[in-house]
Amino acid sequence: MGDHANGRSLARTKCRAGLTQEQQAERLGFTLKYLQRIEGGGENLTVRSLAKIASAFGVPVPELFRKPRTKQAGPGRPRRRGKKKTG
Repeated sequence: MGDHANGRSLARTKCRAGLTQEQQAERLGFTLKYLQRIEGGGENLTVRSLAKIASAFGVPVPELFRKPRTKQAGPGRPRRRGKKKTG
């Protein structure tokens, strides 16, 4: 997906659908490792794979190429804010 369609778009689509990576991989017929490589930007997808992903989530293919309008917090723990040192 690289610079063209980014893995974050796929991850956003998954989150909007309320699915885990495992559920998404199963829905798409992909292995979990392959899906993780896609989301991490380590795979270049074929047009067929892009169409399959778009169809599975009911989004048009161009949606997979869009950058997010606003930065969304990712899953996991929020960043720790360091305490200011005084003295």
